[in-house]
Amino acid sequence: MPRGNPSPKLAITVDPDVHAQVILAAAEEGLSVSAWMTGAARRMLTARDGLRAVAEWELQHGMLNDDELAAAHQRVAHEGAPS
Repeated sequence: MPRGNPSPKLAITVDPDVHAQVILAAAEEGLSVSAWMTGAARRMLTARDGLRAVAEWELQHGMLNDDELAAAHQRVAHEGAPS
């Protein structure tokens, strides 16, 4: 019987072109496919949570205006830039 908290396993099917790109991306980053896919899933879940938070904020405060959206895009572009 395994000790600790073993990671659950998923079996997924992806399009052939996505498969090839995932294999290449994982290799380029020196990661296993599992580690690469876990990171990709984490980023997607974080983005989804952020979009939900913005939608909730807009329900309470109104839609973001053009200046606020531009500032948000600038911040995301800056924070996403390679160091």
